[in-house]
Amino acid sequence: MTEIGLFDAIYTARAQRRLKRDPVPAEVITRILDAAIRAPSGGNAQNWIFIVVRDEARRHQLGAVYRKASDEVAEIYAARGRPSHLTERQYRRLMDGGAYLWDHLGDAPVLLVPCLRQRDMPPRGALPPQVAARYEAHLAYQRRIQGASIYPAIQNVILACRALGLGTLITTNHILYEDEVRAILGLPGDVFTFALMPIGYPLDAPGPLSRRPVTQVTFAERWGSPWPGDATNPVD
Repeated sequence: MTEIGLFDAIYTARAQRRLKRDPVPAEVITRILDAAIRAPSGGNAQNWIFIVVRDEARRHQLGAVYRKASDEVAEIYAARGRPSHLTERQYRRLMDGGAYLWDHLGDAPVLLVPCLRQRDMPPRGALPPQVAARYEAHLAYQRRIQGASIYPAIQNVILACRALGLGTLITTNHILYEDEVRAILGLPGDVFTFALMPIGYPLDAPGPLSRRPVTQVTFAERWGSPWPGDATNPVD
């Protein structure tokens, strides 16, 4: 099929929760993964691992874990309530789409599980005194930024899927039961999952996306100083 431009993909890569069960050719998945690994990673470590799950039984095992976790997450959504920038119709559409995915994740022809291999900190004694003195702060820093080495690759997956006529989205509920997912996938002890992405041909049309205007989410120079942009692209 004819590929689309980068900005077309960015502006129309809607989260696709309803997917056809038609198989996705292995060469198409390879191309998507080749786009994923073009992303940056911390220290150019490229310590990502991608598990492609096409076996039906294993997909439904993962789907069952996701369903269990999503039952808990649904209660958090309910307690949190509707975000102020969404209309009741938009919020109901979001929740209905989530409920569908919770029931049908395992039906997607491909489940992609992006993972990271953990990078250990050097021993405190191997570091200069001024760094060793702040060792705990560096440990906390490493924990906080580790997603920066996998989420750019995940975004590339989303855009590559959109460009190739496929649908996907980021899901993370399964992490609540990471040990069960690890057992299903046979992950070694130093590899952790960061998303669970159903991939397939979408039942719903892509985009266009609506978002809060840039001027509502951007400050100039410091907090509270308005960004002088164009207040376009309101939420529909």
